[in-house]
Amino acid sequence: MRQIIFYVFALFFFLGCKSHKSQKSATGFKIHRGTNIAHWLSQSSARGINRQQFFTSTDIKQIKAAGFDHIRLPVDEEQLWDSTGKRESAAFALLDSCLHWAKKENLRVVLDLHILRSHYFNAAVKPLWTDVREQDKFILLWKDLASAVNKYPNDMLAYEFMNEPVADDPQEWNRLLARVTDSIRNWERYRVLVIGSNRWQSVNTFDQLIIPPGDKNIILSFHFYEPFMLSHYKASWTYMKEFNGTVAYPGQIAPGGTSPQEQRIYNIDSLEKMLSKPLHLADSLRLPLYCGEFGIIQQAPRESKLNWYNDMITIFNKHHIAWANWNYKSGSFGIVDRNRTEDKQIITILQRN
Repeated sequence: MRQIIFYVFALFFFLGCKSHKSQKSATGFKIHRGTNIAHWLSQSSARGINRQQFFTSTDIKQIKAAGFDHIRLPVDEEQLWDSTGKRESAAFALLDSCLHWAKKENLRVVLDLHILRSHYFNAAVKPLWTDVREQDKFILLWKDLASAVNKYPNDMLAYEFMNEPVADDPQEWNRLLARVTDSIRNWERYRVLVIGSNRWQSVNTFDQLIIPPGDKNIILSFHFYEPFMLSHYKASWTYMKEFNGTVAYPGQIAPGGTSPQEQRIYNIDSLEKMLSKPLHLADSLRLPLYCGEFGIIQQAPRESKLNWYNDMITIFNKHHIAWANWNYKSGSFGIVDRNRTEDKQIITILQRN
């Protein structure tokens, strides 16, 4: 009898140790400061040598040297797969190279499926929400993508299976979220999943977000570009392209403006207050919180831009929010130019503890 009890105890001890080891492996994905690798495998028409040379192992080394501990890597369906679902081998090779470089430099990676053929966050029509076949395809794309990258360990690579969902009904996103999460858990039980709220991962919709219960391998993600009049100052793809006034931060966003939007006051207190819903959900679920995108466009007034970055980093540090700025290199939001020349002032702010 004593022998039987001993073996039963030993079995439970072994299983308990095995379970703890798996859980430790799963929850080892720790991030603090990162940067987005935008307009490379996402939102770019570059192919061949131009795409290949845009982002290389030299960039990864520069990111590491600048004090970042992870990258967020947006990838698009139309880059990774043709219209029949067949892999585009050149793009998958670049993806694998990037993950290899990151692992070598001890950088973690949030792999973000940024744009689908059935869902672009600014498109008027998004078949993903109305066609179950597109939802099935979405899950199959992730199954294929996971099979290509799951050799990288849980403490190095996380999956963000959808960027900035925009559903008319928040329950459409919650239902799809539950289904995709359940599917991925059949392949990878302990992979960390990064999940955002409906309508561009807005802080305002976090009270509508339903997270699958009992899953602790989740990071909650929001994006933050407030005040929009500053972050997208004169951006050609927004209504701000017609704005001819000045903007300022902190204080009245458009000094001398007469509309309610222009007269709004922004400062560190008002920005912090905007994060109340994400902070509440993260605290109630005891899950980490992550700002996967934030930034200010290049042509915004310089002093206001620096003031805003300083305040955002202060808020993130105060509440232990991990983050990835938008973005590393390219166009109007980059912190380095195409020659890898750094914006020293911005990077110094981002390095603050």
